Amino acid sequence: MNYFNYRENILHCEEIPVEDIAREVGTPVYLYSHKTLVRHFRVFDSAFDDIPHIVCFSAKANSNIAILNMLAREGGGVDIVSGGELYRALKAGCDPRKIVYSGVGKRIDEIDYALSQGILMFNVESAQELEVINERAGALGTRAPISLRVNPDVDPQTHPHISTGLKQNKFGIDIEKSLEEYRRAQALEHIDVIGVDCHIGSQITKISPFIDTLERLTTLIHTLRREGIEISYLDLGGGLGITYDRETPPHPTDYAGAIRERAQALDCTLIFEPGRVIAGNAGILVTRVLYTKDKDDKNFIIVDAGMNDLTRPSLYDSYHGVKPVVRRERDRAVSDIVGPICESGDFLVRDRMVERYKRGELIAVMSSGAYGFSMSSNYNSRPRVAEVLVQGDRYHVIRRRESYDDLVRGEEIPDDSRGK
Repeated sequence: MNYFNYRENILHCEEIPVEDIAREVGTPVYLYSHKTLVRHFRVFDSAFDDIPHIVCFSAKANSNIAILNMLAREGGGVDIVSGGELYRALKAGCDPRKIVYSGVGKRIDEIDYALSQGILMFNVESAQELEVINERAGALGTRAPISLRVNPDVDPQTHPHISTGLKQNKFGIDIEKSLEEYRRAQALEHIDVIGVDCHIGSQITKISPFIDTLERLTTLIHTLRREGIEISYLDLGGGLGITYDRETPPHPTDYAGAIRERAQALDCTLIFEPGRVIAGNAGILVTRVLYTKDKDDKNFIIVDAGMNDLTRPSLYDSYHGVKPVVRRERDRAVSDIVGPICESGDFLVRDRMVERYKRGELIAVMSSGAYGFSMSSNYNSRPRVAEVLVQGDRYHVIRRRESYDDLVRGEEIPDDSRGK
């Protein structure tokens, strides 16, 4: 459920007409519904009320510090994959003891930063990374709490680009080799082994891959405990999907029911890393039609948002619903909704029956709250767009629109190049 609804044919975000925000802030613009974000978090969190758990929101889905702060105030933690995300999480007021650090390529400076802040644990992705974390903990006179990210070789039945739990994926340590690596970690002088971690993919719409994964991890945890390696945390990652089009992903309560039934006997604190399921349908991208044109049998709707603003359609050929901000009678035609980027892959909608929009009209690109702004770029020297958080009948610009000056901030022309 989200709070983007029509009232007298005008699309509203909570209590505010979307066209009012677009007129005052400009387009393109990302709009987030505070009420939707809170509701989604509470539904997920409360589904596990009867067992110890931490919900660590995946910062890569939406890393705006206003969003992270709001979820931290709800009691959530953060799943990070970089030093920058750690900085954002701390800036947002997140508790370091609720931060888990994933990612295959942690630099030494990032490891040192995380150690100095006392995060809950590192999700270690390789044998060499484990060695480096042990060395850095020793150099800093501390101990590093870790889990190993175990690759269970489970097919998440999702897009291959967002599958992470198969043997051919770059993530984690093969489950067959994980016992050996856990033994090695247990013997290291500056390492505290406290958990098992796994993440099999994103936008997963079935429960069965999660259950298959949990069963394999349960066997591993029992084996580790028999060897005297005590496991206190089981990080099951994220990946629960949302409805973009006709998908029917499990409700968080159904997902929780299947997990709880099997995990209660493990006596572990469960960690979850939801991102999309919290933020995806809590945000939209609002864009304005610049031009329209017909070319043979194809209708093109050219808008002011491009693949640099929302890259998922170009990167994954993914589906995002589109709705008029002002609803009226329109003809329909098979169309591409495209942006101003000089790439043939610059599209938001391709070969889809949509309404015929006119120049100047506003279009809402739905389900854009996750992996929208966080994946955006300045390609073609386009300033990144504004982000707005709506709370009832008020809104806040939580990231101002970039200016042309922002595009060149940090760049300089060497003195000996001037005038040549």
